[in-house]
Amino acid sequence: MNALRILTLFLASALLFAQAGADLTHSTATKTIRLWEGAAPGALGNGDADIPTLTWYPPARASGDAAVIVAPGGGYRNLASNHEGRQVANFLNAAGLTAFVLKYRLGPRYHHPVELGDAQRAITLVRSRAKEFGVAENRIGIMGFSAGGHLASSVSTHYDAASRPDFAILVYPVISLTAPYTHQGSLHNLLGDTPDPKLAQELSSEFQVTANTPPTFLFSTSADTTVPSENSVAYYLALHKAGVPAELHIFQNGPHGVGLALSDPALSVWPTLLLDWLRLRGLLTKPQP
Repeated sequence: MNALRILTLFLASALLFAQAGADLTHSTATKTIRLWEGAAPGALGNGDADIPTLTWYPPARASGDAAVIVAPGGGYRNLASNHEGRQVANFLNAAGLTAFVLKYRLGPRYHHPVELGDAQRAITLVRSRAKEFGVAENRIGIMGFSAGGHLASSVSTHYDAASRPDFAILVYPVISLTAPYTHQGSLHNLLGDTPDPKLAQELSSEFQVTANTPPTFLFSTSADTTVPSENSVAYYLALHKAGVPAELHIFQNGPHGVGLALSDPALSVWPTLLLDWLRLRGLLTKPQP
């Protein structure tokens, strides 16, 4: 990518936020919704950590009827709910999309299948209440960062008719739980201190891709030593082999956990590349009747 292209994309990103008046550190959420009215399945208590939720961010001006459920990262132990949650929701709002930020339960208090169940329920809930949220039942995607990217890839490969996402966005995702480049913290927080090898294989998303896996956009960097880009490459190759539409962007520089990377003139173009992909898939406008 030449310097002129980088500058053009950077200015386009800046213009998008300026036009939308988006303050990426300020919440514009309408409401926070419990995934289950009563206790969540497998709940170990009734504290905040035991209650998975979705926080709804409707756009000021909707350009389409797609929705994106955002799963922040944090190694399945914490949630980076600001720069991988609220800021991302406001970015999506600026593009005219409806966003939901998922608060899923975490290890070491909770292990699989609780986290996957929370993500599946989030998609099912938005789909079942699509009319209320002003979105289309068949245009509900999931976006995940780091361990949240693993969760997004897991729900993209383990689903029923109600919980299948229609598209996925994976940002420096954990993918493999068996390879040498596995993120060990995510592995142990999700599966415990002595992970079952068979279960780790089942939750290594590169081995679970089929022709029905949702179209996917991936972003990572070669300099990420926390969750190496081999994770993204492995998933992309599996998607490509299965004939699933996929787009992969690996930047040379940039650490793990950059979020939207708005202060980096090089990395900050990746959200614009994402918008290009969403536009190509017709997700930034309502489909013609």
